[in-house]
Amino acid sequence: MHGPVLSGWLLVALCGATGAYCLLRTRDGTPRERASARAEALMGFGMAAMAVPAAVAPPPGWLWAVYVALFGAAALHAAARTGAGGHHLHHLIGSLSMVYMALAMAPGTAHGAASAHAGHAAGASGSAGGVPVLTGLLLLYYALYVLRSAGRLVPVGVAAGAGGGAVRGTGWGDRPELALACRLAMGTAMFAMLLTL
Repeated sequence: MHGPVLSGWLLVALCGATGAYCLLRTRDGTPRERASARAEALMGFGMAAMAVPAAVAPPPGWLWAVYVALFGAAALHAAARTGAGGHHLHHLIGSLSMVYMALAMAPGTAHGAASAHAGHAAGASGSAGGVPVLTGLLLLYYALYVLRSAGRLVPVGVAAGAGGGAVRGTGWGDRPELALACRLAMGTAMFAMLLTL
C-alpha cells in the first residue's frame, strides 16, 4: 500500500486480526457459514499483506500477479455461488476490488511507478491510481456497506447483551455480533485502502 506508514501498519493489524478471527469461525456453524468465514479470512489476510507499507517493505514485482491470480480465482468462485444468496455478491465485489487494487499498484502502472519514485501517496502529487470513476464507485459501495453494517451491528449487540437469544452458543462462530464487527472492520479497511489508491 502506498500511503502513510503508520496507517499502513494499523491496516495490517486490523486486517490480520480480522482474518485470524474469521479463520477461527471456520470451525463452527453451518457449511454455508464456514464457507463464508473462509472467504472472509482469505480477504482479511490478503488485505493485511497488501497493506504493508511499501516504504518499509517494498513488495517484489511478481507479488501483484499472485494477488491478481488468487483474488481472480476467489472472484470466480464467488460468482459461481452468487445465486445461492448470502454474502456471495459482496465476496465477489471484494475479490474484484482486490484484483483492481493489485493491478493499479503493480509496477509498470502509472500509480505504481509514481509511488515507487515519489515515496508517498499518489493523492499527494495529484495523480490517481486506477480508473477514477471505478475507484469512486467502489468507495461509494464500501461507504454504504460500512454504514449498513454498523447499523445492523448495534441492534445485534444490544439484543445479545440483553439476553435476547442472539448468541447461539459459546463457539467462535456462534457470535453474530462478532461476525458483523468483522465485516464492518474489513469494509472500513477496504475503504481506507481504496482512498490511498
